[in-house]
Amino acid sequence: MVFSGIPFLFFFLPLFLLIYYIIPYSFKNAVLLAFSLLFYAWGEPVYIVLMLISSFVDYLDGILLEKLEGKKALRKLSFVTALVINISILCFFKYADLAVETVNAILGLKLKAPGIALPIGISFYTFQTVSYSIDVYRGNVKAEKNYFSYLTYVSMFPQLIAGPIVRFSSVQKDLHERKISESAFVRGFKRFLIGLFRKVLIANQIGELWDIIRTAETRSIAASWLGILCFTLQLYYDFSAYSDMAIGLGEVLGFHFPENFVYPLSATSITDFWRRWHISLSGWFRDYVYIPLGGNRNGVLKHLRNMFAVWFLTGLWHGASWNYVLWGLYHGLLLTFEKYLWGKKLEKAAAFFRHLYTLVIVVLGFGIFTFEDLHELAAYFPGLLGLGNGAVSAADSLWYMGNYLPVLLVAVVFAFPLRPKLKAGLNSGSPYRKRLAGICEVLLAAGLFLLTVAALVKDVYNPFLYFRF
Repeated sequence: MVFSGIPFLFFFLPLFLLIYYIIPYSFKNAVLLAFSLLFYAWGEPVYIVLMLISSFVDYLDGILLEKLEGKKALRKLSFVTALVINISILCFFKYADLAVETVNAILGLKLKAPGIALPIGISFYTFQTVSYSIDVYRGNVKAEKNYFSYLTYVSMFPQLIAGPIVRFSSVQKDLHERKISESAFVRGFKRFLIGLFRKVLIANQIGELWDIIRTAETRSIAASWLGILCFTLQLYYDFSAYSDMAIGLGEVLGFHFPENFVYPLSATSITDFWRRWHISLSGWFRDYVYIPLGGNRNGVLKHLRNMFAVWFLTGLWHGASWNYVLWGLYHGLLLTFEKYLWGKKLEKAAAFFRHLYTLVIVVLGFGIFTFEDLHELAAYFPGLLGLGNGAVSAADSLWYMGNYLPVLLVAVVFAFPLRPKLKAGLNSGSPYRKRLAGICEVLLAAGLFLLTVAALVKDVYNPFLYFRF
């Protein structure tokens, strides 16, 4: 089930909210847990067992870590055991096929890959359960005594299958004594609708154009560049829209999830980009991998080791294919260059140049990211220089632009922080102006919702890209 689907919007969500809001407060977690398990089971009920095992392992580990306080060796054994079980489950279900295929390629063997289907959301909820064990082990949070409250945290449907990666410390209080108000409901529902509109009316439309360009027999230089730009925009709007919907639903329910995107395509360096893109993942690797390895302490060589270890793992986390690792190392290399070679010079350059530099690097990087088949990657990239089957003529790109120009313009413009400025301008001034702005906002939302529903009824193209990660 996806947020931008008719079953969720018109059946699952209304029924859930109706029950959630009318029942007594003490039963709200039970309703949230039941609907979360139903939401996950909608697509693959068998894999609920994995989530239950993963969550129980870390719940039990948290209890043991507190009971074994002062017994260093036993605490460490409990912690490492929980860590190994969770990471092993993730690696088996996500990377077994890649491991077999890699061994076959290196050694010339013909071992049969297991062909195991990837459980949806396993990368996200595994990182959440692992972070819980680490935080309890470090003494940063108190262990949750109620297993069903902990399972509610792990399985919470707004952020279960595609993040943001919510740490237990940020919702521990909300699990037991959250405040549910009309104002929070309105704010959260607005945020959800914004995400829904961005997903259906922008990401899906641009994704269709990317599929057309990607599968074309020939492409001009302009069309090749337009293609990877379209994928970049599709991925940004697809994933950031999901985060908007997740954060909005969280607020509707009384939870406060962390921001995950802050206009990353407006960044002025790769360092700045990673402060804005998938913030919860970047923060996870910083706090649980990079800093424990030593961060930027202990000299340049160890810092480089730590950087590339993190970016190797960041790439691998995104998928069981070597293109993701290549993409991660690509960003690690460029971040290293910014740190040690041209970062200070870049800071002195004109803002336009810094934006252009960052955008080109990011778009090229997502060109690597999108091709799991390395042969397809090798065939596409020469077209960016007019080599291979690329032609100098830009007639094809003009056709693409002519058919998709409105949505491309909207996507590019709203990838920059224009909406907050417009909103601030409309809400400033006289009470009459504020009321008028409010009425316009409601009418615009109603119109966009009708367009969204029409698009969902009409089209079958409605993927969530991050489901595959």
